[in-house]
Amino acid sequence: MKYRAISENHLYLKAYNKGKKCVAKNVIVYVLKDYASKRLRLENPQKKEINRIGLTVTKKNGNAVTRNRIKRIIREAFRQTDKQYGIKKGYLIVIVAKYCAADKKTQDIKNDILYAMNKLSMIETDNG
Repeated sequence: MKYRAISENHLYLKAYNKGKKCVAKNVIVYVLKDYASKRLRLENPQKKEINRIGLTVTKKNGNAVTRNRIKRIIREAFRQTDKQYGIKKGYLIVIVAKYCAADKKTQDIKNDILYAMNKLSMIETDNG
């Protein structure tokens, strides 16, 4: 399932200010309950709740090519984590790449995302 991107700046700010935060080695994860999730579920063709994902990679991480590579790696790591462990739906999730994430592999970022999701109680326990 394709994830919906956070496109409004005020949602990023809301996640930063009011959301729960977990700092890992390579990423920082912010999680906030999405109050528009019921409306988005009705708009969704499969009528399932979804998460809205936001990625933040600043110029400190490198040039445009490097930043896009980091975003691809984070997206894939999140996708693998969701597929393997199951992440609770109906949330705004903002993932911020730290400076050291530029030279990391997908598995490193995946481990960090899994650690953060466990700390934030976002992993579904009934995975079956």
